[in-house]
Amino acid sequence: MRVFLWLSYKGTQYNGWQVQPNAPSVQAVLQNAWSTLLQQEVEVVGSGRTDTGVHARTQVAHLDLPPGTNALEAAFRVNAMLPADVYINSLRQAKPNAHARFDATHRSYQYFIHTRKDPFKHGLSTYFNKPLQVEAMNQAAANFLHWQDFQSFSRTNTQVNHFNCQVTQAHWQQQNETLVFNVSANRFLRGMVRAMVGTLLSIGTGSKSIDHVLEVLAAKDRTKAGVAAPPQGLYLTDVQYPTAIFLEKQLPVPARA
Repeated sequence: MRVFLWLSYKGTQYNGWQVQPNAPSVQAVLQNAWSTLLQQEVEVVGSGRTDTGVHARTQVAHLDLPPGTNALEAAFRVNAMLPADVYINSLRQAKPNAHARFDATHRSYQYFIHTRKDPFKHGLSTYFNKPLQVEAMNQAAANFLHWQDFQSFSRTNTQVNHFNCQVTQAHWQQQNETLVFNVSANRFLRGMVRAMVGTLLSIGTGSKSIDHVLEVLAAKDRTKAGVAAPPQGLYLTDVQYPTAIFLEKQLPVPARA
C-alpha cells in the first residue's frame, strides 16, 4: 500500500534530507522510525533533496506499508517517535506506481531575510544588514519567468539530463523588517534558489545592475552568478501532484489518540 506523507521539519540539526554516512538526515530519521514501528526495513522517498540547514514547511514523501495497515494510526505512532523538529501533518493513499519525486508537477520555496538583528530568528532566517533596493531585485527576478536554461544557477557536477526549468513565480515581498523571496517552478536544480537569492542580493545592494541576471543566465556558467545565500533562510513550502495518482482524499494525522 503506497502512501504519500506531507511533513514539516526544521533543518538546523540535519545534513539535509538525504541519507548520508555518519551524518544526521531527515530521511534517515523518518526511515528509522517507520522501520522500528513496522519491524521491517522501510524506505521513505522524498520529492527532492534539501541541503544542510534548509527547512521544509511542506515536504512530500512516499513509502509502502504492509497491506491492511491503518496508515493514520501508524503515522500518529511514528510522530510520537520522531524528534520535535520533524512532524507528519497528513497523508494520502496513492496508486502503487505513484512517485513522490517523479510525479511532482510544481514546487515552491520561500527565502527569508531579516534586516534587523533578532535572536528569535537565528537559524530560521538570514540576517542582512545592508540597505536593499527591493524594486530593483523584483525587476531583475522577473527575468526568471521568461528563461528556460538555468545552468548558471545550478551546482556544478550535478547529474541531470538538462538544466531547463519553467519558473512561474519569482518576487520579493517586504513585511516590515522581513524580506521574503517567493519562487515556484516545475523543477529546481541543486542549489538553484540560493544562487538566485545571492545574485539578486548583489543587485539589491547596487553592486550589480538589473541586467546582471540576464548576463548570468546567458553565460551558462555558475561562476557568473552570485555566492549562494546561506541555507537557514530557505524553506520548501509546497509540492503539487496530479490528483489522478491518488486513491483517496488527503487526511490529517491525529494530534492525539
